[in-house]
Amino acid sequence: MAATKKSENVPKNMQEKYAAIVEITDNFAKENLDKEYAQTIRYAVAALARKRPSPLETGKAMTWASGVTHAIGMVNFLSDKSQTPHLRNADLCKKFGVSESAVQAKSKIIRDMLGMGQMDPTWTLPSKLQDNPMAWMLMVNGMIVDIRYADRELQEIAFDKGLIPYIPSDRN
Repeated sequence: MAATKKSENVPKNMQEKYAAIVEITDNFAKENLDKEYAQTIRYAVAALARKRPSPLETGKAMTWASGVTHAIGMVNFLSDKSQTPHLRNADLCKKFGVSESAVQAKSKIIRDMLGMGQMDPTWTLPSKLQDNPMAWMLMVNGMIVDIRYADRELQEIAFDKGLIPYIPSDRN
């Protein structure tokens, strides 16, 4: 995993659109998700606002808000009943008041632009990162290893190179 710097910084010409989308997603997260989702969604919206050209320049704020929420939800298995919070895709669309096809289309654009996939360590909620094996698998001397079980010295090297999000024993 390459370290990705997350930021809410956006170009001046995108600040109004960013604010409109984030107001929607923050309210949605407050009512239906949690603070971690709200923050991760804000990072994703900001990343989209920084793209040249930004896809956010066209389209409705509500559609983008629902699409980015769906995209982050897909990475974190939001529709899986075993997860907390949990929200089915159909319910997410209904609560946003946007058709499922529109939400899925925007979500696909967002996932493609930001290189998102399920269990993507970059877009995994911080509380779920420890349990995401994709964040910890590294090639060491030609073998794939779960760096969580390697010597601390190797973990420190991996952390210094930005290959893992943190040193596991420092969080336990």
